[in-house]
Amino acid sequence: MNMKNIEIEYRFNIEGEQSDSYKVILDPVSLQTIEDGMKALPDWTKLTFQQCENCPLGSSTTAYCPAAVNMVLLVERFNQLLSYDSTTVMVITAERNVYHQTTVQRGICSLMGLLMASSGCPQTAFFKPMARFHLPFASTDETIWRATSTYLLAQYFQQQEGRSPDLCFQGLSEIYDRIQTVNHAFAKRLRSACRHDSMINAIILLDMFAKSMPTAIEASLEDIRHLFEPYLSSLSSI
Repeated sequence: MNMKNIEIEYRFNIEGEQSDSYKVILDPVSLQTIEDGMKALPDWTKLTFQQCENCPLGSSTTAYCPAAVNMVLLVERFNQLLSYDSTTVMVITAERNVYHQTTVQRGICSLMGLLMASSGCPQTAFFKPMARFHLPFASTDETIWRATSTYLLAQYFQQQEGRSPDLCFQGLSEIYDRIQTVNHAFAKRLRSACRHDSMINAIILLDMFAKSMPTAIEASLEDIRHLFEPYLSSLSSI
């Protein structure tokens, strides 16, 4: 089977100032970002610089933080932008184009989430399936739907391999707990690299969502239980 690279392009049109674009190319199998070639990396990308407390990597085998390396070009390209500048973002994929009027920090937040998931960081690797089917600017309800559906599909594959599936989302809550630790450490990295606050505020937005997810999952799933009534009623009649 001929598998093509997955291309996702973000185009920022900032009112009265400038236009800029950022293209993410993913390997179709590993779902990691394919780089054109990296120049000398800045010190803030070294693994031991503000390393996450829960990082499983060691400096003896990994010199640079994968997530930080994946963020270098983004910082260089968009570091000068202010968080609350208004922008129109167009996200271009093979399937569709998405237009969204928003702020710079929210546009960067969406792109940053994609780059974190596809970086090769062991803690963010769980989000690779969602990166493959990237849905920019998803609402909270849409993201909960995608996260829980992805997690349950993973449990199906776990069961296929003879492992016990987790149908109570305990593992998903633990994933988001670990991501909070990553986000906190990454914000410290970005503070040393950025002149303006757009990057830092973007990672803060990601962290706010990660904090809310474990609590929101249970409440939101109960709210949409009625959507599955055809499944529930048909099962009970068998």
